[in-house]
Amino acid sequence: MVHVAGSVLDPDLGDHVCLPFDGERERVRATRAFTVNGLRRRTKVLILTHAEPPERTRAWLAPLVPGFADAEAAGQVEIVACAQTHFTAGCFDPGRVLAELAGAHTRARRHGQHGVYALIDASWGAKDVLGQAAFEAAANELFGERWLAAVCQYDRNLFSRECIDRAAAVHPISPEQALLRFAHTFAPPGLRVWGDIDLTNRQAFASVLARLESVPGQVVIDASGLDFIDAGSAQLLTVTAMARPPGSTVVVCGAATARVLRLIRGDELLVVRRVADV
Repeated sequence: MVHVAGSVLDPDLGDHVCLPFDGERERVRATRAFTVNGLRRRTKVLILTHAEPPERTRAWLAPLVPGFADAEAAGQVEIVACAQTHFTAGCFDPGRVLAELAGAHTRARRHGQHGVYALIDASWGAKDVLGQAAFEAAANELFGERWLAAVCQYDRNLFSRECIDRAAAVHPISPEQALLRFAHTFAPPGLRVWGDIDLTNRQAFASVLARLESVPGQVVIDASGLDFIDAGSAQLLTVTAMARPPGSTVVVCGAATARVLRLIRGDELLVVRRVADV
């Protein structure tokens, strides 16, 4: 397993992170570090607030971040209430969230920024934690485009341990769990995955694979960058293959992953190509 407590506040574009926190001091420290790293990476830093208004966040954050005022004036920092990005007429609107993130990406490109760094106050979903977890899982598809990094902050004083565990499971990355990164591929269509996959992020992996079930023709899952996958997570690859025409799902992988697939008889459903044979 990879421990990523430090890197979650300096994510790569494409990372979708669940970050539980304890108390106001920890939240402030995380927000400052995330903002500084986003500016250093020349991304658009988008801070979505819920527990407090944007004006209050700006008041304490600006003195902590060198060059904050100039960055905000240049459009490199935006602080917005979740009420304006997550809800329509008081009801959660998943389509609006995705549209708002896409709009931030458009603005980032216009200003010559490298992508979007989004810090999201997850308390917006405290009244519907099951719906929130379902949305977080479905949103994973967006991260395969590799222009967005998002850190979702979960307050341990607001969410139960069970709720936080559920949220972490559908995020590819969270402190003290395996780290999964992925990217959509198009020639051929498919997916590239790297890092580690185990019980801690297995549900996230399932959501990442889901889009491949409806892709026509052959798809290739490039797992050559995986350092580890457990048998239960590898079984998800066979589930994907079973939902597709026979022989149309190819997995390119190293010897260790090929061995796991052989042990679970996944090679009876998948076309397994070892890296050395490609």
